[in-house]
Amino acid sequence: MVVKVFGPSYASCCRKVLVCLIEKEIEFEIIPIDIIKGEQKSPEFLKLQPFGVVPVIQDGDYTLYESRAIMRYYSEKYKSQGTDLLGKTLEEKGLVDQWLETEGQNFHPPIYILIMQLVFHPKLGLPIDDKIVKESEEKLEKVLDIYEERLSKSKYLAGEFFSLADLSHIPFTHYLVNDIGKAYMIRNKKHVSAWWDDITSRASWKKVLQL
Repeated sequence: MVVKVFGPSYASCCRKVLVCLIEKEIEFEIIPIDIIKGEQKSPEFLKLQPFGVVPVIQDGDYTLYESRAIMRYYSEKYKSQGTDLLGKTLEEKGLVDQWLETEGQNFHPPIYILIMQLVFHPKLGLPIDDKIVKESEEKLEKVLDIYEERLSKSKYLAGEFFSLADLSHIPFTHYLVNDIGKAYMIRNKKHVSAWWDDITSRASWKKVLQL
């Protein structure tokens, strides 16, 4: 059955889901939602996602939203197919969840603010708050210091295997490295830099960039 993914292919949280689906060798169809025009707030879309954000998936009669929940769902549903993104042992799965939560609770908040301020505010004609940018960069720097320590001991965040914990970082960090002139935050850290080159060289991410 073809999975329907509601949302624009360029949106970072949609990209997470698409990379996951490609890694798991799951066929999908993108249902475009114009978030610039506010289609995610339409009555039709709010029936699928009451908070009015993308992405949403429909898998037959099953509907699910929130990108990390979607990725966990497909990684478990098709655990014997494609790339193992969850880990094989209970301990490995625990570490995947730990670092996926770390991404959500510690990494995502400051990088999201940086991207909104430096990428989208100019496009929307909104002012950039330099104080917020500086504070967010400082917070992200501290998180990346912890990542550097972790990645000095293992190839990937959860161990020696690529997982959802790594995948979930790619779309927003792509903006950091390529669009806002802050690649140094990654490149100044030897192990984080090597990790970044590794996870973004995957065929799944290259395919998503082409969508």
